[in-house]
Amino acid sequence: MNVRTCRKCGRMFNYIAGLPICPVCREALEAKFQDVKNYLRDNPGAGMNEISEACEVDKAQINQWIREDRLELSADSAVMINCESCGASIRSGRFCDKCRMNMTNSLNKMAKDINAHAATSKDKSKTATHGFITRS
Repeated sequence: MNVRTCRKCGRMFNYIAGLPICPVCREALEAKFQDVKNYLRDNPGAGMNEISEACEVDKAQINQWIREDRLELSADSAVMINCESCGASIRSGRFCDKCRMNMTNSLNKMAKDINAHAATSKDKSKTATHGFITRS
């Protein structure tokens, strides 16, 4: 059993996974998320200050939901965030499409190189052990 103290209210709770907040605060946070989501749907051009004040949610929390891809801003939204890699303006997530594609290509290349290296090492070890008989 993993007992923790809630970061928001200070109550003790059995921590399982995710944010270190109690179930009561988690439900309240999810309700605020739904409020923000509905507000954005009804007011697609709203700015961050307006959203924060109307929904009584901290701007940092709204930014976190945007970074987590839980909220995506419409094309006419006044709110934009920056790609963490190149700084380009994006509407959701951490990286722009170009940087995401570059990272994907780099990871795929590394995986291919690792697999090729592993296959080469495996072939070398087979060659080194075949044809020899050891006697004690």
